[in-house]
Amino acid sequence: MDLPPPPSTGPLAFRDASLALAGIPSEATARILSASGDVTLVLDHSGIIRDIAVGSNELGQDPFSSWIDQPFIDTVSSDSRTKVEEMLRDAASRTAPRWRQVNHPAGSSSMPVRYLAMEAGGNGRVIAIGRDMRAAAALQQRLIQAQQSMERDYVRLRQTEQRYRLLFDLCAEPILIVDAATRRISEANPAAHALAENSPPLAGQSFPALFSPDSRDDLIGLMGAVASGTAQMPAALALADGRPALVAATLFRQDRSSFLLVRLGLGARADQTAPQATALAEVLDRIPDAFLVTDQKLLIQSANTAFLDITHSPHLEQVIGQPLGQFLGRPDIDIELLQSQLKTAGEVRNFDAVIRGRHGEREDVELTAVSVNRQGETHYGFAIRSVARRMDRAASDVTGVPRSVEQLTELVGRVSLKDIVRESTDLIERLCIEAALRYTSNNRASAAEILGLSRQSLYSKLHRHGMSNPSADATNDQLD
Repeated sequence: MDLPPPPSTGPLAFRDASLALAGIPSEATARILSASGDVTLVLDHSGIIRDIAVGSNELGQDPFSSWIDQPFIDTVSSDSRTKVEEMLRDAASRTAPRWRQVNHPAGSSSMPVRYLAMEAGGNGRVIAIGRDMRAAAALQQRLIQAQQSMERDYVRLRQTEQRYRLLFDLCAEPILIVDAATRRISEANPAAHALAENSPPLAGQSFPALFSPDSRDDLIGLMGAVASGTAQMPAALALADGRPALVAATLFRQDRSSFLLVRLGLGARADQTAPQATALAEVLDRIPDAFLVTDQKLLIQSANTAFLDITHSPHLEQVIGQPLGQFLGRPDIDIELLQSQLKTAGEVRNFDAVIRGRHGEREDVELTAVSVNRQGETHYGFAIRSVARRMDRAASDVTGVPRSVEQLTELVGRVSLKDIVRESTDLIERLCIEAALRYTSNNRASAAEILGLSRQSLYSKLHRHGMSNPSADATNDQLD
């Protein structure tokens, strides 16, 4: 009895397969089967691989060449054996075939292949057409990793948002989020809502309406300056009910819009602190000497107008956040020595240094610095004064010293001592050592460092020039 034709694998079958495919030789059939998949298996009725064809150059021949005369089920991993049994059983019963993915062991990893098994002929032979799924598996794995990464980032974002929301709500200081364009309140914490107990919710209200008419012009000026990127000190204003308030604002961007984070200091403290803070800020800004404040990493946090002038910086925003070493001191010398003395003594007086402008200008300065610890954070304050005129007068009073010697001593700390000595005499060497000792307040370890010498070499040169002091050398060794 003739077996019924196998069912079609797609929605549209050949109208007359015997007529359409009549006369196709076996070599052409083999090429068609090889081209239809990356790997094609010919199985007998027992599920043993009798022949194999690899149509993908990426797969090569190994390990497929060792599969011949091996049961198909033995070539797959343990988790895929059931799928192979189902494919062979469906092919034997001439059930409509469907693609099934199995995994072949490949060293320490596995090779995923998607098979379509069909019964071929009446002697129980089965043809399994396989497609390499490694690229799809790798893409799927990357997709899973990307999704997991997004989920982790989302969880961290939610946790961060919850922490800042809790901080925002529990803060005793009134805080408001104000739209910089419309000047309307977008959000306010409970302390800010307490300002308007009998008024509608603050969200959506005009922010200037919270203040007295006399203070609104100053408030709008403060908001405009902050929105334009100009750093502003807190402003002493009056609320609509007459209470004094110290208003501070910070600009931030979100969703391509600009917002202001506004903090209100209320009560007697604001009434007393605001005039003092404003007066101090105005004095520091108008003082002729440069003044600035940095954090522990020597990143500039604030500076007055004199510092902008001496560094030739047109805007305060161009120096805020910049390292102090970008403007102050000789590279790798002044900053390290200055920071070391601040950490050790907490203050520095009459420290000679050089200010470098934004366009390469250099000016000799003298600075005083202090270290301040506030709420567990260390800040440094610097007062910088130009000494160019003083140095010119001092240079005019020098007698008996050639101009060339003056030029060489000015190179101390800028180039190594080896370069100076190569073109100088013993007299110049002595003057350079004296200048280094004066520059470091007779700290011989620091003098040796800026001269590019070891301490032993410096002591030898001091002895050779008759400048050594055995008791001072022993004291310096103990301190170092």
